[in-house]
Amino acid sequence: MIMKSELDALEANETCDIVSLPSGHKPIGCKWVYKVKCNPDGNVNKYKARLVAKGYNQIEGVDYFDSFSPVAKTVTVRMVLALAVVKGWKLNQLDINNAFLHDYLNGDIYMALPPGYQLAAPSQVRKLKRSLYGLKQASRQWNQEFTSQILSYGFTQSHHDNCFFVMSTPDVFLVLIVYVDDILLTGSSEDAMESVKRFLDEQFTIKDLGTAKYFLGLEIAKSQHGMFITQQKYIKDIIQDMKMVDAKAVVTPLASDWHPHVEGSHVLSDPTIYGRLVGRLLYLNFSRPDLTFSVNLLSQFMQVPTENHWSGALHVC
Repeated sequence: MIMKSELDALEANETCDIVSLPSGHKPIGCKWVYKVKCNPDGNVNKYKARLVAKGYNQIEGVDYFDSFSPVAKTVTVRMVLALAVVKGWKLNQLDINNAFLHDYLNGDIYMALPPGYQLAAPSQVRKLKRSLYGLKQASRQWNQEFTSQILSYGFTQSHHDNCFFVMSTPDVFLVLIVYVDDILLTGSSEDAMESVKRFLDEQFTIKDLGTAKYFLGLEIAKSQHGMFITQQKYIKDIIQDMKMVDAKAVVTPLASDWHPHVEGSHVLSDPTIYGRLVGRLLYLNFSRPDLTFSVNLLSQFMQVPTENHWSGALHVC
């Protein structure tokens, strides 16, 4: 059923045409990706099936050119949250349904039929008209499409953060921030915010999640006394991945006698595990500024981490 819903969404958005493969062209593959989305409390929110193009088969300069796409800066997210608290504004969270399917592609890209698809001849392929998850240029195309639409509505794009938009009139001040397909919207007029939602729903089809409660791993609780932000679920995920559920708590992020340079400490055989852990700890600084110095120190050894650096990173966990 969830796979059928995904195929129905592709057809509704006129993502592709079923055609015979022209001579001289080679289709890229595709696959089904399944995911279970959970709430902050760990309960299942929904099951998802996503048809993803095998973008790693694309050739740069032939199938795509630019792939870079901006995302909102952490400091900008902090500012929007602080602004909503100081002004007492309502903070809404929106989600774009099948975001990457809304933008058109430049050039001809052919994709093999999805596994299990029986409504076309085996020799036929899909000619993509719109972007699809997995394509190298998908995120960039989506960001350009969203930006053009929100600017046409009357918002102004920040010169310092391309994912931060403001609408300012004598009567209304609105702020919008987008991180891929997740949106935070706040402002001085709830009627104006509802108007923005209707516009976005007409253009893309959105899911109104109401008052922001869980955004980019941040658990947000707002009351008349202010706003409380925690990353409890994010922290639990890190601890579980590192198999440190039964570890004892420590007083300081790093041991007082820990030193980054220890003679005889062996270089890690796989430095990517160190980089992944430190990267996750860097994002944890959003709600844990007390870890900033320690994580910044550890991040200076991403290229050639040693067992000593690894033990230091685990100590921060």
